[in-house]
Amino acid sequence: MIFDKDDFKAYDADLWNAIAKEEERQQNNIELIASENVVSKAVMAAQGSILTNKYAEGYPGRRYYGGTDVVDVVETLAIERAKEIFGAKFANVQPHSGSQANCASYMALIEPGDTVMGMDLAAGGHLTHGAPVSFSGQTYSFVSYSVDPETELLDFDAILKQAQEVKPKLIVAGASAYSQIIDFSKFREIADAVGAKLMVDMAHIAGLVAAGLHPSPVPYAHITTTTTHKTLRGPRGGLILTNDEDLAKKINSAIFPGIQGGPLEHVVAAKAVSFKEVLDPAFKEYATNVIKNSKAMVEVFLQDPDFRIISGGTENHLFLVDVTKVVENGKVAQNLLDEVNITLNKNSIPYETLSPFKTSGIRIGSAAITARGFGEEESRKVAELIIKTLKNAENEAVLEEVRSEVKALTDAFPLYED
Repeated sequence: MIFDKDDFKAYDADLWNAIAKEEERQQNNIELIASENVVSKAVMAAQGSILTNKYAEGYPGRRYYGGTDVVDVVETLAIERAKEIFGAKFANVQPHSGSQANCASYMALIEPGDTVMGMDLAAGGHLTHGAPVSFSGQTYSFVSYSVDPETELLDFDAILKQAQEVKPKLIVAGASAYSQIIDFSKFREIADAVGAKLMVDMAHIAGLVAAGLHPSPVPYAHITTTTTHKTLRGPRGGLILTNDEDLAKKINSAIFPGIQGGPLEHVVAAKAVSFKEVLDPAFKEYATNVIKNSKAMVEVFLQDPDFRIISGGTENHLFLVDVTKVVENGKVAQNLLDEVNITLNKNSIPYETLSPFKTSGIRIGSAAITARGFGEEESRKVAELIIKTLKNAENEAVLEEVRSEVKALTDAFPLYED
């Protein structure tokens, strides 16, 4: 039978050759996309397990199909570990993505057409925080808050004033490109002052929160959402947390049968594995190094007046750099760095004047290189290579030097030890 091919790689050579090329790319590239990371072999093994065969609509102990005793154990492990990590009373581990986690949370908290405040995309927010092209902006009446134009930091006095004017039913805190500590207690004070609920999307900083290196939103937010990849180093997926039993019931109903059918139990298993890894004391060391490496890169850029660090620094795994004094825009920078095997993304900066397809900035993250073993010395070297590349865009000899230096780094820190 075609389903029992022993040599499955030969059977579908086109696919497996593509996968091999992606493995080669990841091994030989310096990965600086802030939303990416390197999972353990255990996470991959769980995600590639026989659990992919099992359909299990519903929740542990309340399934629509039979034969779910084992997947109930798997999902319960993931739930209990998530609760332990974040100190939450309730956890839903079924969301297929962070966007779906956010969608279900909105459904649990508000009604279509309700007014919501979310962080402006250019200031560091996410598409699902009210962008017009997102379901969020199309379903709810979002009003964006931004950062102070001078400091590029959250201005809580301005956010409070805005909230008093627009009277939102919900305030969304959290970001995809904000490099400073977020004071969630202040957001809760503002929400309480105007009679709004507070939802926090901690997708980017969840691993730092788990390690105790960033204040947790869970005690303050009515609902907290996150992805399970990024700084958590798990499989691609979502997670929803709350301490409110009534909201937990609404969240569960919003996920299933609201926006999803059967959960991906092989992915839930991979989440459970990654949560166990987060509970290991070694994870705090990893997360500590993530921040150290991010700061080390920032220090290099701060020494060069041709580059500007948005908000002046970083307290987490990422930072934004205004590159317009050196190259035309962020897209040009991204493409140039691709040519020397350094991967990052163009990114809008606060009060952006360029198109989101071009942007004034680039976003740099340290999670993936830290997972490979890069330390502060290597991180500083990476920043130097970025500067060297962008300042020598037309000099092929210099670009070839950078490629060689990138190769030396990636060879010294393999993606996976054999």
